[in-house]
Amino acid sequence: MRPQSPLIPLLLLTLSGLCANAEDDPGGIWKGTLTQGPGGCYPNYFLELQITLAGDRITGKAYDYYDKTHYVKMSFTGRYNAQTHRMVLIEDRVLEANIPTDCQPCVKTYDLNYARNGTLEELNGDWKGVYSDKKLVCPPGKIRLRKAALSDFPVDVEQSDTLAGVQAALHLQPREKEVVKTLTVKSSSIKIDLYDNAEIDHDTVTVLVNNKVLLYRRMLTDRPLTVTFNAFANLPYEVVMYADNLGDIPPNTALMMITAGDQKFEVFLSSTETKSAAVRIVYRP
Repeated sequence: MRPQSPLIPLLLLTLSGLCANAEDDPGGIWKGTLTQGPGGCYPNYFLELQITLAGDRITGKAYDYYDKTHYVKMSFTGRYNAQTHRMVLIEDRVLEANIPTDCQPCVKTYDLNYARNGTLEELNGDWKGVYSDKKLVCPPGKIRLRKAALSDFPVDVEQSDTLAGVQAALHLQPREKEVVKTLTVKSSSIKIDLYDNAEIDHDTVTVLVNNKVLLYRRMLTDRPLTVTFNAFANLPYEVVMYADNLGDIPPNTALMMITAGDQKFEVFLSSTETKSAAVRIVYRP
């Protein structure tokens, strides 16, 4: 037998290291604790981070809470270094605050390290910040989180400021929902294209994903109306086609093309003035 080259074990070790790194994924739902030094409202909080990772860029939502009725919801952006397993998150906006009147939201910067040991994934590190009026520095503290399968709070779908403003002023009439299809996908990146199902007859639709308006009063044609979003693992996403009108030929019908990685699905939808068609999607890695 020919003696094995000493380069082969080294190469295998290198490839093994690359494969291990490829399994690391700090995106998802993280839950744990946040401590705060003397002077804060409470010395200990619960913390949930909802992290979406695209390349090295991070977006997401943070909930720090004493209990589920007293919380602050923030949006954040950040970066992840896959080589050092370090991430920095910067909160940029207070979205909701339900806390005692003598407390004030703290807008935080997180400096966290990602670690994986078998199936256990952790984020640990420090935070600092300033109160939302930006006059005083918050007492800093420590963070300890583990990846979780389920969220304790609603998981948002990203929505533009324009559509958020539209939805805030919108009063859609409640309608019965018919779930036409439930799909399981293997990619977190979801793309939905909507076409008129038959003759173009001036149907217009509003499309909601988990109750967030992502398309508003758009006409169905032979060119796609496109919605994209990133899904968290094991959480249901409900895509609803709400008929703004019935067009020239009732009911309002559409062909929905769903792309998730190399998976493609076709679903035919029909909505009326009393019933909306829906598709449920669950991402399972």
